[in-house]
Amino acid sequence: LEAPGDVRAFLDGRAAAGVAAPLPDDLEARIDALRPYPLLRHHFGLPDLDETIAGVRTIAEAGVLDVVSLAPDQNAQESFFRPDERDPALDGAGGAPIRTERDLVLLKAASKAGNHPMMRIYSGTRDLVRWADLARGALRNAWGAVPLFWYSVLDGRSKRPLEDAIRENLAAMRWHGLNGVPLEVNESHHWSLRDAHDAVAVAAAYLAAYNAKAAGVRTYVAQYMFNSPPMLSAAMDFARVQAMVDFVESLHDDGFHSYRQVRAGLAHLSPRSDVAKGQLAASTMLALGIRPQIIHVVGFCEGDHAARPEDVVESCGIVQGVLRNARTGLPDFLADPDVDRRRHALVGEATILLEAIRTLGRAAGSKDPLSDPAVLAEAVRIGLLDAPHLKGNAAAAGRISTRCIDGAMVAWDEDRQRALSEPERIAERLSARKGG
Repeated sequence: LEAPGDVRAFLDGRAAAGVAAPLPDDLEARIDALRPYPLLRHHFGLPDLDETIAGVRTIAEAGVLDVVSLAPDQNAQESFFRPDERDPALDGAGGAPIRTERDLVLLKAASKAGNHPMMRIYSGTRDLVRWADLARGALRNAWGAVPLFWYSVLDGRSKRPLEDAIRENLAAMRWHGLNGVPLEVNESHHWSLRDAHDAVAVAAAYLAAYNAKAAGVRTYVAQYMFNSPPMLSAAMDFARVQAMVDFVESLHDDGFHSYRQVRAGLAHLSPRSDVAKGQLAASTMLALGIRPQIIHVVGFCEGDHAARPEDVVESCGIVQGVLRNARTGLPDFLADPDVDRRRHALVGEATILLEAIRTLGRAAGSKDPLSDPAVLAEAVRIGLLDAPHLKGNAAAAGRISTRCIDGAMVAWDEDRQRALSEPERIAERLSARKGG
């Protein structure tokens, strides 16, 4: 027996040895059914819709994956509900050319084989509430995913002004809360992928979970991307993610809980498949240190090409091999004094940054600055939240420099050639704002 679902099914008397058995089509029930093994999720979507449908069935029949995470192309994400605005040049760009609700229904039907993986899909980059309702009806979306700041002029994924985008993203979060659909808020890794320093990434993880909770979401999927930026050391990477966990889970109460979802960082995977396979395994082993309930498997091939069905199956096999070796227990990475020291330092720096945003909002009369679109947009505009890749973006300051020092990503003062503490950086940004 290979897949954890097969093992559990056999032990429970639900299936003969070697035969995959359907598992619940509900996130929490499926996590409970597979415990102590985590669910495996993988991104999948090819430029041809028929190939994508056939690929979903192939993946389902392999019985290695619990969640097929559909990748729609850019035209679907931005203009599904606005067909007159689609750009033919973007057909198939980044995923499957999903154009109708029937396309989603066919994709869901294709998953009804093998171990019957759940299905989910990212929100569109606009019309997010309509997308959420569509995904729930056509796919029984395992959980939703929306950003807080992104899919806006900030990243060019849509033309939404930043404050408008935040407001619409918050409305989508409220839809998930009202409809009892679990939610992931893609946030912190968007900053890290743009070389933000670690304190911003940690604060962003808290802002994402805070806003989901404020929107009424009860079941939160907290995604923790390792290897982002790719130059982080394993020790400092683990400390950064553990600081995020500390912040997110400080929000837990009777009405709000989160599942830990880990993944390898896309940017660190080599285009050489042999090297990338080793990187995927190493990243997974490190990520298991936070005891996740979900592993977002990143195809080892992503440094070279988008995953095809056979790549998905092989990547899941690599991760299952790691799980097999790790099932008897892992060392406590937090016992490393350097890891523990960095974790607590980041908690302190992110706390200072979050308080600066609160202070900014209170001065403007905001009752809840951390969920106020105007305050959050202003925090980006003046550079409290900033990243080097935002240089030249009209919605952001784009003034920060960062460097990887001793394996950690820090704010950097180019003039004085030294690291900037968070109080120093914040003071400079607030001073520049007053001067402007």
